[in-house]
Formats: sequence, C-alpha cells, structure tokens
Amino acid sequence: MKKIQLNIDLLLPDVPDEKDACVRRILEELKDEPGLEKVHVLPAKDAQPAQLCLHIDTSVTTIKEVEKIAKEAGARITERYRHLLLEVRGIRHQRQTSLIETQLRNKKGILGASVSGTGNVLIEYDNTLTNRDEVMLLLKKEGLSVVEPAQQQATDDHAHAHGEEDHHHGGLLGPNSELYFSLICGLFTGVAWALEKWADVHPGITLALFGVAYLTGGYYTAKEAVQTIAKGGFEIDFLMLVAAAGAAILGNWFEGSLLLFLFSLGHALEHFALEKARKSIASLADLRPKTALLSANGQIKEVPVETLQTGDIILVKPHSKIAADGVIVKGSSSVNQAPITGESMPAEKMAIPANAQTSGKVPDANRVFAGTINGDGSLEIKVSAKAADSTLARLIQMVNEAQTQKSPTQQFTDRFEKYFVPSVLILVVSLCFAFLVIDESFRESFYRAMSVLVAASPCALAISTPSAVLSGIARAARAGVLIKGGRPLEDLGTLQAMAFDKTGTLTEGKPRLTLIKTLSGQLSEQQLLQIAVSIESGSEHPLAQAVVKGGKEKLNNATIDAAEEVQAIQGKGVKAMINGQKIAAGNLALFEKENPPVAVTDAVHEAEKAGNTIILIRRNEEYIGLLGLMDTPRAEAKETIRLLRKEGIRTVVMLSGDNQNVADAVAAQTGIDEAHGGLLPEQKVQAMEALVKREKKVAMIGDGVNDAPAMARSTVGIAMGAAGSDVALETADVALMGDRLSLLPFAVGLSRKSRQIIRQNLIISLGMVALLVPLTIAGVTTIGPAVMAHEGSTLVVVMNALRLLGYNSKE
Repeated sequence: MKKIQLNIDLLLPDVPDEKDACVRRILEELKDEPGLEKVHVLPAKDAQPAQLCLHIDTSVTTIKEVEKIAKEAGARITERYRHLLLEVRGIRHQRQTSLIETQLRNKKGILGASVSGTGNVLIEYDNTLTNRDEVMLLLKKEGLSVVEPAQQQATDDHAHAHGEEDHHHGGLLGPNSELYFSLICGLFTGVAWALEKWADVHPGITLALFGVAYLTGGYYTAKEAVQTIAKGGFEIDFLMLVAAAGAAILGNWFEGSLLLFLFSLGHALEHFALEKARKSIASLADLRPKTALLSANGQIKEVPVETLQTGDIILVKPHSKIAADGVIVKGSSSVNQAPITGESMPAEKMAIPANAQTSGKVPDANRVFAGTINGDGSLEIKVSAKAADSTLARLIQMVNEAQTQKSPTQQFTDRFEKYFVPSVLILVVSLCFAFLVIDESFRESFYRAMSVLVAASPCALAISTPSAVLSGIARAARAGVLIKGGRPLEDLGTLQAMAFDKTGTLTEGKPRLTLIKTLSGQLSEQQLLQIAVSIESGSEHPLAQAVVKGGKEKLNNATIDAAEEVQAIQGKGVKAMINGQKIAAGNLALFEKENPPVAVTDAVHEAEKAGNTIILIRRNEEYIGLLGLMDTPRAEAKETIRLLRKEGIRTVVMLSGDNQNVADAVAAQTGIDEAHGGLLPEQKVQAMEALVKREKKVAMIGDGVNDAPAMARSTVGIAMGAAGSDVALETADVALMGDRLSLLPFAVGLSRKSRQIIRQNLIISLGMVALLVPLTIAGVTTIGPAVMAHEGSTLVVVMNALRLLGYNSKE
C-alpha cells in the first residue's frame, strides 16, 4: 500500500479551509474508487496547507491514475458548487432576514442561504441547477439591491464576491423615508388627538388626519406584507396592521394610529441601529487606500491597488497608508498597525537583509500590512499579496461571513418563534369568540383579541440576539480580534478553562541568555562571556545566536578575541582555538568521552531542572563555566493570566512539546495551574479531550497552525498573531490579529458582556410578552398601553445591544 498527499488548495482552488462542504464532497466521490482503501484530510501544519491523504492499493491501480481521478473530481466539484457573499440594501429589520432565507432556500439549486440584518447574504448554490444571474434576480425580486463589488473576480467560484460600493436603500423621501413617514404619522396622530379632545371641529377633519396617519404609519409594513403574502409567505408584522384596522373598525382611531406610529418608529430605529453596526464593520473597508505608488522602470506612477501584482515594488511616503501587504526592501520607519492588530504603539519596521528570502515566513520587523499607517520614514515595499488576498481583505470578508452565522441563542429564538407565533394566532382567533362563553359583546371580544395580538408580537425577541451579536463582532474587529460568528462569541463567554501552547504563545518563541555560572574561581562572569561569545560568533544555530546577542548586551561591546579553527559538531556543540587555548562549548554529549566530574554534571542537571538549556564550556582540561538559555515568557503573560482569572477562567493549562522541566519553569513564572510537557501533536489532542471532559468548556490558544488538531477538539480555537498567517486566519474560531496575549482578556470580557446583554434582552422581550398578554386578556391593558410597552421594549433591547460598540475592558 502506498500513501500520497495532495494539497486541497490545488484540488479545490480558493476553498477557504478543510472544513468547507466541498472537501466533504470530494471525500464522498473518492471513497468508492477502486484501489483507494482510505481517503482522509490532513489538517494544515506549519507552512504546509491542508492536504488530502490517499491510501492506494497499487495492485489495483496506480498512483498516477489516482492523482488524475482526484484532480478530475476536484474540477467537477469546483465547477458545480459556487458561493456568493454579497452586500445588499433593503433589509429593514431582523425579522425580514428569516423570510428572505426561506425564499432563497426554496429556490431550486440553492443549497444554503444565511442573511444578516446588516445586509450580508451568504449563498451556496448548485451551478448545474441555477446560476449567479438567477440568484441576483431572485434577490432583486425580494426587494434587495445588490451592492456591486469594487473588485469583480474573473470567475465565479469559491472566492466570495463581496460588494463594497455604498448604495442606500431609498424611498419616496430618500434613504430615511421610513423614519420620516413615522414622524409624519406621529405628527398627524397628535394633531388629530388634540383637535378631537380640545377643539370643536367637524369629525371628518379628525378622521382625515387619522387617515393620513394610518397611510404613513402603515405604508412600509403593508407594502412588505403584500409582497410576502403574494409569494406565499407570511409576515408577522401584518398582524399589527390587522390590529390597527381592528381598532379603526371599532372607532378607536387614536389607538390604531398610535400603534402604527410607535410600530413604524420602532422599525425605523431598529433599521438605524443595524445600520450603525453595519457601518462600524464597514469602516474596516475604509482603511484600504484606493491607489498605490508603483515603482517600475525607474519611474513612479500612481495606480489602482487592484492592479498590483505579487513582486511589484511600491513606494510609501511618510504619514500615508500602506497600500498592500508586503516586505520592506528599502527604508525604515515606525508603522501604526492598530487597524489590523489593535496594537496601541507603532511597530518599528526596517528593510529585510539583501540576502534574505522575501517569501514564506518573514520576520515581523520586515513585514507590513495593507491599511496600516506609515510613520516618518519613506519605504519601498515588495508586494507579497494582491489586493483581494491581503490580510485586510480577508479580515473584512471573514467579518462579513461571521455576521451571517447565527448564535445558539438566536437559533433557539428562531425555533421558539416557529411554535410561539402559531400559538398566538390560535389564541387571538379564540378570543374573538369569547363573547360566546362570557357576558360581553363581540366588539369587546374583538378589541381584547387585537390587544393580545399587539402584546404578543415577538418583535423585541427577534432583534434581541442578532443586534447584540452584530455589535459584539463589530467591536471585536475594531480592537483587532476576529470572532467568526455568533457561536464563538457566545462560547467565549462560557469558558471555564484555557489551554495554552508554550512556544510562541506564552513565550517569546526564541531563546534568551538567562544564566551565567562560572565553575572556576579564577574566572569572572565577564571573562566567561567573552570566551562564549567568541566561540559562538560564527555559528548560525539559534542557541549560539542567543549567546552572542545576550553576551554582547551584558559586555557593553567589550573587545572579543577571535576564534580560530572553529569546528561544529552536529547536535553537540563547537570546538575552537582562542589565544592558543582549546575551547569547547556544548551539551554534555560533547564531553561524554572525557567523563566530566560529578560536581560539573550535578551543576548542569540542577540548572536544567530550572528549565534552562545548558551550554557547558571547557578550556583545555578545565570546565570553566556554563550558560543557561531559556525561551522566556512574554512580558505580558503573567498579567494576562491574572486578568483571565478575573474574567472567570478557573483553570489555566499549558500543553507543550518541550520537556517537562522547561514547561514547569514557564508555568511557575506565569501562574499556570498545570503544565504538561513532552507532548507530541496527538498527545496534545488526547490532553485536550481529557481537559474538555473534566472542565466542559475549554479554549485552546496557539499559533493556529501546528495546534490545529487540539484546537479542533476544544470549545473555541484561538489563534495568536493571525495577521501574519493565512492558515491561522482560516482555521481558528477566534483570531487575535496582533501577536499580543493582552487581547485575550478583552475578547473573553467582551463575550461575557455580550452573553449578559443577550440574557437581559431575552428577559426584557419575553418578560414583556409574559406580562402584557395576561393583562390584555384580563382587560386591564388596552391597545394603547400595550403598543407603548411593546415598542418600548424593542427600542430598549436594541439600545442595550448597541452598548457593546463602546465596550472597554475593566483594566
């Protein structure tokens, strides 16, 4: 049996990650092919993208034939299944999204549809049954205008088309027509009521005024209801028109007008609130400069950023926005990366060395992102990604996708409404005939039924969760935290434990000189460091470079003697001549033939127990000292863990592939509760499964690449430094765009606040229904007070949710 691995991004171009439905489809297509014993997915790891692993029985088929079959299957799936992420105008309120979703899903060929109240529509369709034009036409029939994308892909494939040009849903009086109509309704209602109460005018005048109020207050709701009913759908808001009409039939024109005024005002303000959340997210797009200064053939010319190609050289002037992701090839400057990473202080950037690679993993100091702001220096940048593939573009796309993902609470409220609304209708119809069993007139029964209809309308319930989720995602994005939908937002707030990868997450990810110990009374620490720096200066090994860097800092650039006859011993250390003396530096394995004294080996083992990696140094026949190096904790690690505990995280665990001594040392310095060292990737998965079983709700924080398997087993996977990692952006549930642990307490605190506000909104919306329905049935409350309380609760939950846009952590 032979195994081969094929990159998923080559089989299925532009599929975002291995979780995409098309990956499952290709697995289904291939599993029954002759000669294929097993087909499965290998998650992305390090710089390696996700792969399809195929186990081949070569006695039945050939590797070449299997590769051909896999590529043909990928091409068929890519051609057949398409995705669209569109920005639309015309969504007036959250309840409308469910109606649009239903209409879209009922269309032949559409496999899935998700719509957000802020105007993002995510659609997956079968290209053999429908096409993009038909989907766009269907959206138009729903009264939605699609915002045309500023950058249109050459082909309609898995790349999500995203609209960016700003069109507004208008009306007779412009984009705020609904608000103006509502205010006109309120004005005519107030005037008619005042004339009816205090002036002796002809009844026809007040009736005409109430009529204008009815027309302006009910226009948009009636228009929407007629369109929906014509398509065979049902609009719950239509029942409010029925209640208003019922009030008019009974001669209670004022109550009916008041109902329509407050109801339309609530809709208009709800639309305003959703638009505010949308604009908060859309402000990310404003970070992108429209043009760049392209340097080519000795000339500088201004070109649209969409025309930039990988490898182009662009010039960035001082105090201007950087137009593309890239690597600095000339110049140095401080760059404000807050728009992408949320860092409060500018980052110092410099040109990459001439002999260094400008592709693959580039040091942070040499790398810049589109949308960040240059400081005082001029920079020349080699473009590393096209405008559509930049970190900022992917961030905007993912935030827009996140808006379409419903949270568990929203899914619950949707299910609840499916049963609640029919129950209300049955109750209202029954109450219309209450005069048959109790001593009252039909007029009184009908009025009571209309009052109950108003009281039980689930308007506040429908908007309570989406408004909080959208506001939470928008606030997180502004701070440099990408939360991929309502579920991760809510799950973050339920966490009881967090598991951290060590290297590069809790620690700096690079060794530092932490211990200098002389073993000879005739040698000072400074002399020992001079010898160590001299012998290690010519080595490219990370430990050697750490010794040289740390030693020079402590020596204050003192004179260093040159090492001669340098000989590197692979995996052990280095030998050289310094001033005619034999010097050896390395681990104990380098000296195993010399059998170092017990006192020396004891000193080495004692230092290793503290988490140090030891370099032992011998001069001629004498062991003169040892140096300790350690991947030290980040400066903010201890404070971050303290703040996480303050946010309610009970248990903090570290899962590391490093040895247990190192893991224990880092845990002691940072306040970690449990440290598990020496773990292979599959052992990390087992440790995570055990932790989830014990703590229930656990997050895994890592680089989003080699920790992907463990992240997949956690409640929430959180990636550090995602701005520089394509894989981290795609695989994690939550991505911290900056390489800063301090964003974690903010994200957890924001999530807990979001859950708190969602609970408050549910209590307000359901509590108001629970209070008003019995009161209206009992006749204690009439339509007027019911509609005021009903619409008031809707405004309260929306404004409560918008508080998240201004959220700041306590510390």
